[in-house]
Amino acid sequence: MKHLKLALGAGVALCALVATDASAAVKHRKHVATKAAAKPSANAELLQEVRELREQVATLKSRIDGATGDQQAAAAQLQSTQAKIDAVQAKVDATDTKVAAIPTTVSVAVDTATDKARHADKFYFKGITIQPGGFLELAGIYRMHNTATDIASNFNNLPYPNARTGYLQEGRFSARQSRLSFLAQGDATKFTHLSMYGEFDFQGAAQTANSNESNSYNPRIRNLYGTVDYDGMDGVGLHFLAGQNWSLVTLNSKGITPRNEVTPPQIDAQYVPGFVWTRQPQIRVTADFLNHKLWVAASAENPQTTFYTNGTPAGAVPGTAGSAAPLPGSLVYNITGSSGFNSANTLSLNHIPDFVGKVAYEDVLGGHGVHIEAFGIYKSFYDRANGTTDDESGGGYGGSISLQVIPKVLDVQASGMKGKGIGRYGSSQLPDATFDPNGGIRPIHEYMILAGATLHATKMLDIYGFAGEEIEDTRAYTTAAGLAYGYGNPLYTNAGCNTEGSTVCNGNTHSIKQATAGVWQKLYVGPFGRAQVGAQYSYTERQSFAGIGGAPLSKTSMGFVSFRYYPF
Repeated sequence: MKHLKLALGAGVALCALVATDASAAVKHRKHVATKAAAKPSANAELLQEVRELREQVATLKSRIDGATGDQQAAAAQLQSTQAKIDAVQAKVDATDTKVAAIPTTVSVAVDTATDKARHADKFYFKGITIQPGGFLELAGIYRMHNTATDIASNFNNLPYPNARTGYLQEGRFSARQSRLSFLAQGDATKFTHLSMYGEFDFQGAAQTANSNESNSYNPRIRNLYGTVDYDGMDGVGLHFLAGQNWSLVTLNSKGITPRNEVTPPQIDAQYVPGFVWTRQPQIRVTADFLNHKLWVAASAENPQTTFYTNGTPAGAVPGTAGSAAPLPGSLVYNITGSSGFNSANTLSLNHIPDFVGKVAYEDVLGGHGVHIEAFGIYKSFYDRANGTTDDESGGGYGGSISLQVIPKVLDVQASGMKGKGIGRYGSSQLPDATFDPNGGIRPIHEYMILAGATLHATKMLDIYGFAGEEIEDTRAYTTAAGLAYGYGNPLYTNAGCNTEGSTVCNGNTHSIKQATAGVWQKLYVGPFGRAQVGAQYSYTERQSFAGIGGAPLSKTSMGFVSFRYYPF
């Protein structure tokens, strides 16, 4: 560009010079015509040079115009490039800011990962996920009447007024409900899931267990089972369980799935009268339909039978007991524990499992979660007397419902069961069966019912209240000779049930009723687990069948406090 400007300036100066020379030549021609006429070729040469110079100027102008266009294009390109440079610089500045923040971000991420690793509730071994669980508990127990029981109350042993210990109170501490558990899970395929669950506490009591010095109570199995779950197509799932678990009759909160049993939230380890449950070895098959809304299950469960043999009538002297009516000497209905069992215990003579079938449906209706169940149970009772084997049938049916009245605030539940020979499925452990004069097993009719509610008053405070009862019917037999057999026979004597120290008291339990309420206050919830304290009060009545001398009644109040720490 600079060279073009110099050339253009030189051309303009040359043209001006040529024009001056030409003007001078014209003037000179006027005065010296003869000389001008003599030099025509010189002017022609000058004009030719002028034309050439003009052509050069035109060429230079054209080049200058082209150069100006190139300059404008170059300027536009330069402006675009500068904009790109500015954008890149902005990105560089932003990157610098991010790079400067990396140490802090990395530090926070490392700290977070370390904290999660330190407080993870699961760990992994050979592709299996293992999750520990359980809690430590120190419980305080108070009973108005002394029953010599630990954290699990014996409702069917509440003393009538004839028991001297019934006038003495009971207080003790216990750590035996503390619990340890683990859950191991693995995925065999995308649709097949395997798991094993074990749960243990310390409520076992060997013959050497006592509270004198070492308080050496032994661990026991609560639950120990394995499951196979198959998530099928079209919203259908299949589930298999084998091992010791809650009976299928126990209320669930989610479908018919293990580890979702709904137990009353009280401290008393025997729960509440009217609550339907057992924990026992079993085989269970379950299917779910309609995207986990409808569930159907069947189980074969370990059988046992609890018996009441027979009571004593009034004696010849008023207020005394006579002799109990004799059962056949050949009667066999239980056997002393042998290998693998404590010889201080007896086992009933069962030969087929208890069979349970159950249907459950759950859904969310108007924002309220609802879970409904119905079940049936078949039982067999077995003995031998007078050279004949007696095989009797029993069982019953029941159902339950749990409802989120106010989601995440108020939950209610109700359950019940009715049948014959079902006593051991209730918290009160009333007898399943008794005997007629010939030694035949006669299952006892019973029903049990429970209702309660839990209020989640705050995220840290739960308040609950439950009421339940178990009621058995009489199963009485009297011979022509006036001998009394069975359970709840009106000829049995209760004449001494209200006299301290008297032994003239059959007191067959007709009903056990309880109302209980309590609170759980969480003290801490965070990465180190959960700590909470609780308190429970219960009022219980044990009512006897009417016999000679009346129908005694036992009333008792119990109180419990608990500190629990859940580390996992």
